[in-house]
Amino acid sequence: MQKSAVQNSPGRKRVNPRTLAMTAILGAVATVLMFLSFSLPVIPSFVKLDFSELPALIAAFSMGPASGVAVCFLKNLINLAMSSTAGVGELCNFLLGVTFVVPAGLFYKLRKDRWGALWGSLLGAVVMAAMSFPINYFITYPFYTATMYPLEAILGLYQAINPAVENLAQALLWFNCPFTLFKALCDVAITFLVYKKISPLIHGKAD
Repeated sequence: MQKSAVQNSPGRKRVNPRTLAMTAILGAVATVLMFLSFSLPVIPSFVKLDFSELPALIAAFSMGPASGVAVCFLKNLINLAMSSTAGVGELCNFLLGVTFVVPAGLFYKLRKDRWGALWGSLLGAVVMAAMSFPINYFITYPFYTATMYPLEAILGLYQAINPAVENLAQALLWFNCPFTLFKALCDVAITFLVYKKISPLIHGKAD
């Protein structure tokens, strides 16, 4: 029987079933980590810290940026069923995750060694922190202020920590951007601690 043209096409790359399976597993782990969020006293309590980008970063390093994006998508898709923000929070979380894992994964793809992973992940952390400003300013907080809390109430929570905050832009620059960078750097540090041990499992090369 003649094989299909799609199968024989030299420019078409087959998707590795193991890659799909491991991406799904890391997506499930990311979903659990997203549930395990908690607050820190240095930032308003509605801004949560979680490590759900950690599996996505591991996926981006071990299987490519597309796998990292898929993990970000899966965790938010699952959390969408329990969303209290009509999906806006999940959308912003997805966008932030993508800005983190794509630069990291692409850089590591160009230089596949420990330094490439380090500089790639640091680049991703900085991009994520920088992009948290427009994503929060133009998407997240306009939704919150339109449907949930008045802007004055939100600013009041920031001002309770730093009375010098006068507007949303200052709140994001002084609190959210550094907090996002801190969150990403935590993911980077944990990745470097565990990646060497779990990479063989992901690639099916464990002894």
